[in-house]
Amino acid sequence: MVQSPILLPPKTDPDFHLVTRMKLPWSGVFPAITTQMHRDGSLDLDATAAHAEVLLNSGVQGLIFLGSLGENQSLTPDEKRRVLEAMVAAVDGHVPVLSGVAESSVNEAVRYVRDGERLGVDGFMVMPPMIYKSPDPRESLYHFRTVARATGLPLMIYNNPISYGHDVTPELFAELASQKNFIALKESSGNPRRITDVRRVCGDRYAIFTGVDDLVLESSILGIDGWVAGSGIAFPAENQHFWELTRQEKWAEARELYRWFTPLLHLDVHPKFVQYIKLMVQEAGLGKEWVRAPRLPLVGAERHAVLQIIHEGLAQRPKLPKRGKS
Repeated sequence: MVQSPILLPPKTDPDFHLVTRMKLPWSGVFPAITTQMHRDGSLDLDATAAHAEVLLNSGVQGLIFLGSLGENQSLTPDEKRRVLEAMVAAVDGHVPVLSGVAESSVNEAVRYVRDGERLGVDGFMVMPPMIYKSPDPRESLYHFRTVARATGLPLMIYNNPISYGHDVTPELFAELASQKNFIALKESSGNPRRITDVRRVCGDRYAIFTGVDDLVLESSILGIDGWVAGSGIAFPAENQHFWELTRQEKWAEARELYRWFTPLLHLDVHPKFVQYIKLMVQEAGLGKEWVRAPRLPLVGAERHAVLQIIHEGLAQRPKLPKRGKS
């Protein structure tokens, strides 16, 4: 069988890389937003845009669509591009718009980033090849490098070995450092020690974002640049205020808010985090819980237990100072 060629951009293509929207450096809260759906599983782009507007008003510094929480792999190629086109228009340049890249093959990932660039996104969060768990780091490196060479836009490398079976170690990040448009990494290994190890091995080469909600305080103390927030999309004001406390190193106030927030943040690290967070978004009045099959809405004792956590969080919601005051 003849293998289809890698779709790298021709160096002489005058229509490719028309604009490099770098908007650097990336830092702050870049929430991973859900893809809102109707009850039948079809896209609800208006609801997704409405939620994005609420997040923008909270003060986030970027938005990530079609990540794991955005159910990327459950959407068709056409649907993904429809989401990107609509969300670029909705955000209207107020903050960088990133898209997750979760294609199973290198060819499809290359095609996707080229399409995304033409649709106006500002960058990508690149997941490892999603077709299988790879024990060979050469394959992960090949995937990341090939995708990066297909676009002039900045990229965040998503490291989540627990979920995806590809571990991008600090030493592998050092190998990838020569590719200039890798500017950030999302560290979701669940091991905060990695933050210090990456700094030790790579210096300040990358902006480091944490992707594990219930390790954000610990990660902030160790020194991170940003947070790809999950649960916080249901509590955007509290999420942003907490982040600002960590930037000001107001650790006592941050700890107090974290103690309220932690049961909600724990919902981000369960295998059913998509259903849990969508239900949380619904109960907070910011969207609906509907998911794309094979995921199904929660039922029974599990639903009751998750709702109890959410409702306790809503009932105990702290009173925040007005924005701009500490």
